Amino acid sequence: MLTQKEADDLFRLLKRKKNNEAYEFPLPGELLVIPIISNDEGHEFLIDVNRRQITQMKCTYQERYQKTIILTRLDINGPPHNNPAANTIPVPYLEQYNGKTINCPHFCIEGYMNKWAIPMPSDKFSNPNDLYNTLQEFFAYCNVVDRPRVNQIRRLDEYQ
Repeated sequence: MLTQKEADDLFRLLKRKKNNEAYEFPLPGELLVIPIISNDEGHEFLIDVNRRQITQMKCTYQERYQKTIILTRLDINGPPHNNPAANTIPVPYLEQYNGKTINCPHFCIEGYMNKWAIPMPSDKFSNPNDLYNTLQEFFAYCNVVDRPRVNQIRRLDEYQ
């Protein structure tokens, strides 16, 4: 398990695409996993774009470290999240969200994994209903400065 400082430090690292592969943005029912590496090449990460639910506008973006440690997760059009009611708040900025029901993203908090949610920062994500653009903003949010190429392929019923 990571300490809170380790998780925060990993999240803040500048990152880049691990290879020059081009990816296709997933359709409903699909999952895309993109390998990312820190700029110093000392740490490997994965960015997930999960649309495995059939619900057309539901999507989860997450950054993972060592394959299983979720550093941050952003759920779009998912159910609200119930934060734990804790006597001791693991990180001071979470105090205002203690025991409350919040929409996402989720953050890795020491001792709680990704069980805390805070409101999505509107200054970082312009239109969560544009799932493709939200991926680009999620890359920026996760400090991916040299981003992988992800092509947007839409089915006819996705045009509105």
